[in-house]
Amino acid sequence: MAGQRSPYHNTTATQLLRKDNVLLTCTVFFLCSFFYLFGTWQPHATNTPTPTATSLRTTTTVNCASTTVSTAADSQKDLDFTTHHSATKDDGFTVKTYPPCSVNFSEYTPCQDQKRSLKFPRDRLIYRERHCPEKNELLKCRIPAPYGYKNPFKWPASRDLAWYANVPHKDLTVEKAVQNWIRFEGDRFRFPGGGTMFPNGADAYIDDIGKLINLTDGSIRTAIDTGCGVASWGAYLLSRNIIAMSFAPRDTHEAQVQFALERGVPALIGVIASKRLPYPSRAFDMAHCSRCLIPWGQYDGVYLIEVDRVLRPGGYWILSGPPINWENHWRGWERTEEDLNDEQTQIEKVAKSLCWKKLVQKGDLAIWQKPFNHLNCKTNPKFTQNPPFCPVQNPDSAWYTDIETCLTQLPEVSNYEEVAGGALANWPKRLDMVPPRVSSGSIEGVTSDIFLEDLILWKKRISYYKTVNNQLGQPGRYRNLLDMNAFLGGFAASLVDDPSWVMNIVPVEAKADTLGAIYERGLIGTYQSWCEAMSTYPRTYDFIHADSVFTLYNDRCEMEDIMLEMDRILRPEGSVIIRDDVDLLVKVKRIADGLNWESQIVDHEDGPLVREKLLFAVKLYWTAPADSDQGS
Repeated sequence: MAGQRSPYHNTTATQLLRKDNVLLTCTVFFLCSFFYLFGTWQPHATNTPTPTATSLRTTTTVNCASTTVSTAADSQKDLDFTTHHSATKDDGFTVKTYPPCSVNFSEYTPCQDQKRSLKFPRDRLIYRERHCPEKNELLKCRIPAPYGYKNPFKWPASRDLAWYANVPHKDLTVEKAVQNWIRFEGDRFRFPGGGTMFPNGADAYIDDIGKLINLTDGSIRTAIDTGCGVASWGAYLLSRNIIAMSFAPRDTHEAQVQFALERGVPALIGVIASKRLPYPSRAFDMAHCSRCLIPWGQYDGVYLIEVDRVLRPGGYWILSGPPINWENHWRGWERTEEDLNDEQTQIEKVAKSLCWKKLVQKGDLAIWQKPFNHLNCKTNPKFTQNPPFCPVQNPDSAWYTDIETCLTQLPEVSNYEEVAGGALANWPKRLDMVPPRVSSGSIEGVTSDIFLEDLILWKKRISYYKTVNNQLGQPGRYRNLLDMNAFLGGFAASLVDDPSWVMNIVPVEAKADTLGAIYERGLIGTYQSWCEAMSTYPRTYDFIHADSVFTLYNDRCEMEDIMLEMDRILRPEGSVIIRDDVDLLVKVKRIADGLNWESQIVDHEDGPLVREKLLFAVKLYWTAPADSDQGS
């Protein structure tokens, strides 16, 4: 019938429709099943990392609706970085091994190389300053320890003893014999504690100083010793809870700083010449010179001006030796009375121009005190300001910064009694108190809250470190420690009760200059660029800590050069902890393997989901061969 569909047509259409629906349903079911299985499938390789947390919560967004999925971990395994974080051949990173250097380099100090120094002026000892090699001169080999090298004596025995094989130089035992610096006894050196101006021992000498100023109440914590010899003054101050930064040039007194470090005493190679000392302003509570042969009154008093820069307000400068007490010593010093009197007159004049007050001169000691502020200097007509005050500048700039013949201005104060820059609590209270540089907002980006958070953070981190390297928890295992990127000194502060000391480095490339705050905590350190070698001898440190160093220097200088420098200054069987991004750490580990270190990468203290990881390493023991020519 026209206009009507046949029943057969309707039935066929219905069957076809049903068939299509079944086919569509099967297709959808197949596709859903396939993609589900594909999405959940993963290879069952033995090295696949699995979460260590009992549940992992992730949030995904589908059609604008938030869906939370909880997944239970099947097992707990240590992370293995082989699969997901390996350095492949096409990442531009070359893996290689580093051969031993010649034994002639066993005491190599790249930036104080004696041959290179002869190219520079001798005037004002400029040739003794840092003069680093060019990039094409850098060694790509491992500095050997001398044959027979032994682990140093443990502190406090190391204060008095060092192995001859570790520093095979006898010259000082002859040159300084009458001054009681050092004696050679069979296979070791003994340090009686004497010095040029304290042949009866540093202990008695320090007691004499303590009769003139208070060394026991904690008001004096940090000190600097210019021309330190073998650092006996600094060594014996440690028992009084005073930590000294000792320095001396690498000169004809062979290995004096090396002896200091072998004894377990903080020291650096350095000299006051044409550049500022690598320390911030207002760093030290006390400065000391015992016959250090620095011409304090010459060159418009520039060297004493530099001491003034690094002295804290109210800090002391102690001088013994020529010209002090020249009336009784001029014959022994083989100088004329007139010459020595003129030298003392010059020093007195410079000290007065710096607004220092001479507290006392008794016997062979003279002590001056820096003012607590410059208010009186600026307003009192008795003080004719020569040298003049420096124009506005950064008083903490001290990396290859020229010394100036102008007086570094102290921070402004509102009254004569106020301590410029803020008063410090006595030691040990100052360690955990917010440093004045932080509380005043002087360090951009660093607040009091950040400081207090850092205190808690480092207690947690040190606790974790000791679970991985149990030797860090053994007092006396490590004596000389280095923190290559110290920030606020939290690493050092957390170890302050151990019989060790930490050299805190604030890299000159760091975003915030925090070294002044580190000193205000009663800790010590120096500025450094890790694109260059450190001013120290090989085998200085028992332990090196590097927090984000390779992130900081990424694209600035070569990773292998930093690692080679670490190897140079690390003692055989010394330990390393490096914290950094996992991708960088994998490359670091390749270099560590090439340096013949034993190393492993472990999780961050907050667990495996944090990208930052830690590399724990140990430098294996090795030395120059037995037939090498060494010693003097």
